[in-house]
Amino acid sequence: MSDDRTEGTRSAAGDCACGAEASECGAGVAVPDVPPRGVDAGLSRAEFRIEDMDCASCLATIRGALADRPGVVSAEGSPVSRRLVVSFDGTLIDPEAVRRAISDLGYRALHADEAGERSRAGAWRSRRAYFTYAAGALYAVGLATRLLAGRGLTEHVHGFGTPPGLDGTLFLVAAAIGAWNFVPKAVGALRARRLDMHVLMALAVVGAIAIGEYMEAAAIAFLFSLAELLESFAVERANASVRSLMELSPDVASVLRDGREVTVPASQVRAGEEVLVRPGERVPVDGVVTDGVSAVNEAPITGEGIPADRGPGDEVYAGSIALEGFLRVRSSRDAEDTTLARMIRLVEEAERRRAPSERFVERFARVYTPVVTIAAALVVAVPVLAFGAPFETWLLRGLTLLVIACPCALVISTPVSVVSAVTSAARNGVLIKGGDSLERMGEVRAMAFDKSGTLTHGRAELVEIVSLDGTNEDVVLGVAAAAEARSEHPLGRAIVRAARVRGLQPESTRVDEFASMPGRGVRARIGGERFVVGRPTLLADPGRIPELARLTREGRTTVLLARDPDGDGGRLEPVAVLALSDEPRPFVRGVFEELRDEGIRRIVLLSGDHGAAVEAVGAAVGADEVHSRLDPAEKVDAVRAVEADWGRVAMVGDGVNDAPALAAASVGIALGAAASDAALETADIALMGDDLGRLPYLVGLSRLSRRVIRQNIAAAILLKTVLALGVPLGTVSLIVAVLVGDMGASLAVTTNALRLARVTPRDRPADRYPAGDELKA
Repeated sequence: MSDDRTEGTRSAAGDCACGAEASECGAGVAVPDVPPRGVDAGLSRAEFRIEDMDCASCLATIRGALADRPGVVSAEGSPVSRRLVVSFDGTLIDPEAVRRAISDLGYRALHADEAGERSRAGAWRSRRAYFTYAAGALYAVGLATRLLAGRGLTEHVHGFGTPPGLDGTLFLVAAAIGAWNFVPKAVGALRARRLDMHVLMALAVVGAIAIGEYMEAAAIAFLFSLAELLESFAVERANASVRSLMELSPDVASVLRDGREVTVPASQVRAGEEVLVRPGERVPVDGVVTDGVSAVNEAPITGEGIPADRGPGDEVYAGSIALEGFLRVRSSRDAEDTTLARMIRLVEEAERRRAPSERFVERFARVYTPVVTIAAALVVAVPVLAFGAPFETWLLRGLTLLVIACPCALVISTPVSVVSAVTSAARNGVLIKGGDSLERMGEVRAMAFDKSGTLTHGRAELVEIVSLDGTNEDVVLGVAAAAEARSEHPLGRAIVRAARVRGLQPESTRVDEFASMPGRGVRARIGGERFVVGRPTLLADPGRIPELARLTREGRTTVLLARDPDGDGGRLEPVAVLALSDEPRPFVRGVFEELRDEGIRRIVLLSGDHGAAVEAVGAAVGADEVHSRLDPAEKVDAVRAVEADWGRVAMVGDGVNDAPALAAASVGIALGAAASDAALETADIALMGDDLGRLPYLVGLSRLSRRVIRQNIAAAILLKTVLALGVPLGTVSLIVAVLVGDMGASLAVTTNALRLARVTPRDRPADRYPAGDELKA
């Protein structure tokens, strides 16, 4: 790892990670609990749940209307979570007045603290659903009545100004009931001076009734209400993943207070308190085990499916599950600040950081909708005024074009795709901070990796013992470890660890005349002989030992064991050379091969370590190029050079030590973020565990997300274009426009988007990973 501790500066209070200002991106905030740009931290904030806000068009209408209210500074939210956060001056307006202003637009606004149970009924049991069911039933009865009367479904019955009759009356009532779902929103949009989909549909219903096309009016009202109901269901499905994260934390916790066990809401546990976790229970807080041993399933946080053994001194995370043993855990932070709570906040924040595709769609819709509306007016006016064509015929075609103009499918496709992908990733231990990060990851063609702690274990390990005088390896290791047992040097600790692995007990060996030689090694008397353990440069002529040169070329760090018969270091007799190295994790080569299968064309290794060590690791893991002896600024330059040659580049590091390089890359990916507060805030994407095996899944998910988003946009635009071209020819009826151009298109794009929620990491190919090899350090 590099030694710099520079904080990354990718996310600032006013601008989002995508580089857009908060007002353009729609995020409102760039990091949790930071007010939007230009918002005084002293302003009041209120959160609402908008029950029937299902798309970006609805959000834009609400934001536009609130912007005209004195005292309202900003209104930011997400149609997927249906959350709206309003910042306002409490001296000019209060939360209830804000809520009434939203309700006046035709939306049901609930204060966040009262939305809980009322919002759990689901799309199919909502007020909108019951109106849709009633409209559909009346529409079906009207069709049956018409058929029983001997009239065909395509027969023009009523005409302009004609009394409706029984079937017509049923259609009129169906139209009125179905339209009640969107006419209030249409009125609200007009008040906000916006021409949105609800206005277009309301005009189509009114126009159809005006010319006596009662069946078509009922069809528009019912099918559009059904389309919105399907969208609402799709939004709920996408948002359910966020709710599933919230449900990982238990509602209550068993806490020791004043020497006795009490049960309290988990949200009330504070840092320093001790909680009791029994087998099968979820850990309610982040903390350190003070008593007990248990296997703990940490998959909800890190995505790692193999339970980890946890005992005294080990960290545990809120949301993980104690499988078999009893644990006593001292909380390390308040309940609202656990790793799980921060994950949930960041996933919710990701909903408001809009992807470039989403911003494109909204800009497109702002132009597309009025253009098609004008085209619809021309479709009516030109044939009637210029050529004397029948008014009713061309008015019906104009209304059909209005229905086709509805951008509903277009604007819902991207946010549902993004949230489906982001929440799927979170369930699998990968935290993606928004659609902008997801889309950039989908475009990555090169990846740069920090070496120490990322591709390697992050600590030196003994890898070879070279005896120079025939002394047995265990004897060499026993003597060196006994001398180093009193040392705190990292290389000395590695030698002691290796001795313990071989069953030796260096601490029990008698050591006399111990002395530390800072920067050089240690000296000690063991078994009646004096030894030195330290740098090979302790020898007057280390070059006479050929094994030293070989080990150095292989990137090893070498430690010399030598007898010191005089006790002054003047006449050393070399006994052995111990070679140590920060070894690469053995699964990394397999991960790199999978990354190449996913389309990564260049893999680069960046390190501040010396050249031979970096070259050795690069060769072992199969990197395409390596760069050694880099300081933090040079790592940034290296990342930019890779980007210039290969396009978008992702940098993988620990999120803190490599923060400048993470910030410089197109996408910064932090490894092991569950254990690092700073990593969660610094990187664009965080792997909650230290499992590099999640990288191919991340690349594959982001690539698929990018394809799905583009498929949805292209399909929606192409379908509407084809239908619009058929309107002047009379080949597309009003009912077909609603059924195919609106409801069908919405259903198709949302179904395509929701499949992202089912993407999971693939099984590891057996031929690429050593048997028994674990993906965790």
